[in-house]
Amino acid sequence: MGPVVPPPPASTPQYQTSAPLARSASLLSIGAVASRILGLVREIVIAGYFGATGLVSAFTVAGTAPKMLYDFLVGGMLSAALVPVLSDYARVDRDQERRPEKDDLPPEAAQFGPNPGLVRLVGALLSLAVVSLAALALLMFVFAPQVASLLAGGFDDFDPALLPLTSRLLRLMAPVVWFLSMAGLLTAVLFALQRFSLPALATAVYNLGILVAAPLLAGRIGIASLAIGVLAGSMVQFGLMAWDVRRAGLRFTVEWSHPALARIVRLYLPIAAGLIVAQFQVGLDRRLASSTGVQSIAWMSKATTLQQLPLGMISVAISLAALPRLSQQFAAGEEGAYRATLARGLRMVIVLIVPLLVGLGLLAEPAVRVLFERGQFTAADTAQVGSALHVYLVGALFAAIDFPLIYAFYARNDTLLPALVGLLSVLVYAVIALVLLEGLGFLGLVWADTAKQGAHAVVMLGLLYWKLESVSRRGRSVEAKDRQDFRLKRFIGPNVRTAGTVVGAAAAMGLVMVWLLSLLEPVGTPSLSNDILRIVVGGGGGALAYAGALLLARQPEAWQLYRAALRLGRLERESER
Repeated sequence: MGPVVPPPPASTPQYQTSAPLARSASLLSIGAVASRILGLVREIVIAGYFGATGLVSAFTVAGTAPKMLYDFLVGGMLSAALVPVLSDYARVDRDQERRPEKDDLPPEAAQFGPNPGLVRLVGALLSLAVVSLAALALLMFVFAPQVASLLAGGFDDFDPALLPLTSRLLRLMAPVVWFLSMAGLLTAVLFALQRFSLPALATAVYNLGILVAAPLLAGRIGIASLAIGVLAGSMVQFGLMAWDVRRAGLRFTVEWSHPALARIVRLYLPIAAGLIVAQFQVGLDRRLASSTGVQSIAWMSKATTLQQLPLGMISVAISLAALPRLSQQFAAGEEGAYRATLARGLRMVIVLIVPLLVGLGLLAEPAVRVLFERGQFTAADTAQVGSALHVYLVGALFAAIDFPLIYAFYARNDTLLPALVGLLSVLVYAVIALVLLEGLGFLGLVWADTAKQGAHAVVMLGLLYWKLESVSRRGRSVEAKDRQDFRLKRFIGPNVRTAGTVVGAAAAMGLVMVWLLSLLEPVGTPSLSNDILRIVVGGGGGALAYAGALLLARQPEAWQLYRAALRLGRLERESER
């Protein structure tokens, strides 16, 4: 049984959003799973070779600077401006008056594919990016000592050798800004062309660099091997994206202007203002964490990796898959299809993310021990990472819901409101961080981050309701046969029912897991075998309880997953014959 969606009017085409969205989300989810798993393996390798020491904190800070620039220049622009605008140019509409440049597209063109307007726009974006990103990478190399001091000046209070090391690592990773950002631009092009396969898997390649470099080079050049691995991974990721763009039929042309650039800038400016504030928060977080001890950043990094695993697998994948379709539906004036796609995406996120967060929360310490506690990583490190993870997971629930909401605004070409909400949430972080830092140390920063995520999600949910309600009020003046597209209760009702069902199923899951884990409580020092047994039995029992509760409640998404599993089983049996 599918989610409740109002049938479209007879005069409009049927909305076919479920299967394409599911396929796109599946591709991105597979890529996200591969990337997150390799990212987790990367952290395991780092913990084994270097523990959670000041060396790892220095590497983490050095890697923060290129990522901050990428997030500011491309990461935020990708979903807020690049994908919506590029999707508009990639979409060939039969009604040519809906096109931004009517002369670019022949009426008989295919529905999706390269066209002259898109080729010129991509050429202009890449031409400008090649030059400007090279200049930024050079500036980062030259001013690496100043950047290191700005982000981690607190290191000097504990170990004066860490700041110079951070500067050297930062210089090694300066070219990463160019390769990652160029790969991000090409990823936006591929998303707009509805090509998800290679972009989904290419992100996993980024983590392979460290997995190869650390075993080969750690004994010779120490922590610098990780920086070399990051650089190699970014180069390979860029190469794969460039190859897939050429496979899509796009050829690079040198262009220095295009009318759509102004539209991208208009959409991006509010986001840029918000990202400046967001990057300030990242820098403040690193600076404050460095003042609480040389290991704090390493502990927070390990906990963040585990927190982001379910977010990347579920929420980010579903949101990215829905964004091009939401953008096209809004541009075509298909309000009913837009709401159906958004509602379906939100329900998918809620149903899938909650059991992962509940399970990870109850299994935090056994999971950290199994994954990290070996080599230079100690039991004391496990306790600190586990404490941070419990707090981060609360924020992860808000963040998971927040991603589809943000992208829903981006698809409507509204980047100002998310930017203003981002500013508010960073102010929440700064106030709470400064209040809690002295009493709780680095855990105060973790609580502040969780409060930031919660504030952002709650405000975005309220703004989305206000936005859709205003559209519904305008829709009351349309003809009766089209009015169902604007009924807000058809969007809200199924999501509220899903949330209530999921809360009940999660409670059942938690009770079953607590009971099973109490039966398997170790006597004395925990062992690897006992931890694995608790994870398998406790996690498996909880998953069965959650799935059973959803099926008994006749939750549509649960039955869809159940039928999909049955179909997959039949296909496997047929292939064996």
